[in-house]
Amino acid sequence: MADYKKLGIAILEKVGGKENVSMLTHCATRLRFNLKDEKKADTAALKNTQGVIGVVAQGGQYQVVIGNDVPNVYREIAALGNFSGEGNTGAEGGAKKGIVNTVFDTVSGIFTPFLPALSGAGMIKAVMALLVTFKAISNTSQIYAILNFIADAAFYFMPIMLAYSSAQKFKANPYLAMTLGGVLLHPSFAAMVSAARSGGDPLTFIGIPVSLINYGSSVVPIILSVWGMSYVQRFAEKISPKIVKFFTVPLITLLITAPVMLTLIGPLGNFIGVGIADGVTFLNARVGWLTPMIIGALTPLLVMGGMHYALVPIGAMNIASLGFDTLVGPGMLGSNIAQGGAALAVAFRTKNANLKQLASSAGVTALCGITEPAMYGVTLRLKRPLYAVLISGGVSALFAGILGVRRYMSGSPGLLTLPAYLGEPLTNFVFAVITCVISATLAFVLTLIFGFEDPKEETGRSAANVDAEKASAGVKSGSLASPLSGVLVPLEKVKDEAFSSGALGKGIAILPDKGMLTSPVEGTVDSITDAKHAINLIADNGAEILIHIGMDTVGLNGKPFIPKVREGQRVKTGEVLIEFDIQAIKDAGLDTVTPIVIANSDEFKDIIVTKSERISTGDSLITLKREKEF
Repeated sequence: MADYKKLGIAILEKVGGKENVSMLTHCATRLRFNLKDEKKADTAALKNTQGVIGVVAQGGQYQVVIGNDVPNVYREIAALGNFSGEGNTGAEGGAKKGIVNTVFDTVSGIFTPFLPALSGAGMIKAVMALLVTFKAISNTSQIYAILNFIADAAFYFMPIMLAYSSAQKFKANPYLAMTLGGVLLHPSFAAMVSAARSGGDPLTFIGIPVSLINYGSSVVPIILSVWGMSYVQRFAEKISPKIVKFFTVPLITLLITAPVMLTLIGPLGNFIGVGIADGVTFLNARVGWLTPMIIGALTPLLVMGGMHYALVPIGAMNIASLGFDTLVGPGMLGSNIAQGGAALAVAFRTKNANLKQLASSAGVTALCGITEPAMYGVTLRLKRPLYAVLISGGVSALFAGILGVRRYMSGSPGLLTLPAYLGEPLTNFVFAVITCVISATLAFVLTLIFGFEDPKEETGRSAANVDAEKASAGVKSGSLASPLSGVLVPLEKVKDEAFSSGALGKGIAILPDKGMLTSPVEGTVDSITDAKHAINLIADNGAEILIHIGMDTVGLNGKPFIPKVREGQRVKTGEVLIEFDIQAIKDAGLDTVTPIVIANSDEFKDIIVTKSERISTGDSLITLKREKEF
């Protein structure tokens, strides 16, 4: 069973610690951090962390791709960092983003938490469509009626759910925001609108006209309203005396925001939503094939940046206003299926057992609608299969666009949600199936034609790791010489939970008095971080050794560090690995304490650390004893 807590500790440490996180959310496959300073994140180390598929810093977010285990890892990190709600620490700040990044970040942050409800409701609709098609139930039965309103609930009450996630994003009170969503959907308001439309008295508030709009399933009005509410709430908090703030803040916030929402913001949001729907109608009427083709071809690139979630509201609004979506769903369907076809082609062709297993499972997952494992683990990694995906996604989506394929409900585009295309006429579903066949087949064939560089069996481990394994033939007892001179510090006293908790392995720390790090063993340099502040060694006895110079020194961007070795290089005990400027680290206000840990501690029966208080370079530091000796 995977150790999600250990992985969570490692990830949190490598993104710069919980103090560097202003917001944390997750989607189906990735953790989404808003970092105060992305320069503090050790991207190279994260990419090499077991359990991490990839890292993407784009669209205003720092995204760590995990795969299907992301909810488990998220829960551990949220607990470690004491992040509330969807991970909002309540901290302000962070690097300023451009307008485009801010928009993508906002849309993603609002819709990502809502996706499970949208996906679940869409899948219920898909199951209902299958049951009706195969005559298992009638669309006039009570079973159908009950399932129908269960599925419709997520869509109809969308303003309330979006109000919550919008409040999280805009740092407003989520329950006041949900109250605004309830105002838009309140039965009394709906009855007043219906009466006014039927010829009754015009609807006004203190003489200001209230637009006769049905806000069920709407998207834009509530987002704009909560955004406006966040400013009103801060104003109310500022002017309210502390002794009555508990009462006056919600009173002022609702009393100002709700009427403004009904008379101004709601109609404006509805105008924007209708404008988007009209734009879709215009495109469908004139160049219905163009947008699906573009989405089909570019979806992998959007996924890399996490910007594909910006398309979610467009698809949702299309379904809410038009009853169907011809852009987002069909376009992404072709792309997702292409990822699956390309990954399965790699599994078919490769002679690497590890890659074959990965490509097979990731290919099936992609066919079902979750593409990150296939993309980051297979197609992007091998490059040429990704070209096959881009071409196949565009061609298949072009076919869907020309024939006007419609998606009638939301859900992650893939084989499991094909029932979302069941409707009148039945040929719509047939064309959706053909779209999948074209995409998968073309991607499979093009991948075989383009080919790829088949990695050797050792792929997934570095060359240094392989060399060390060959040299060691398994872990053996041994010892480590001290790589530094200075004062010894017990690992549990290091002010970094990733080290002090022992999650990264057992060992010791040294407060150095000289800026020269030497090799504690004979072995191989496995990796050096981009910031040059940490190094991984593989000893000839099989020990995996991590040495991290100073705390939070990743933010120094390598300035105080001068590596004297390179990755894959063989080193001898006492050979200089890195020279560093102790004073420069101290001047930056950082701790110079340097942990030395055995990353594969569980492979040794005992790890004995010297009892000395001070140590010189080359002195015996750690003794390793293997579980069994032969």
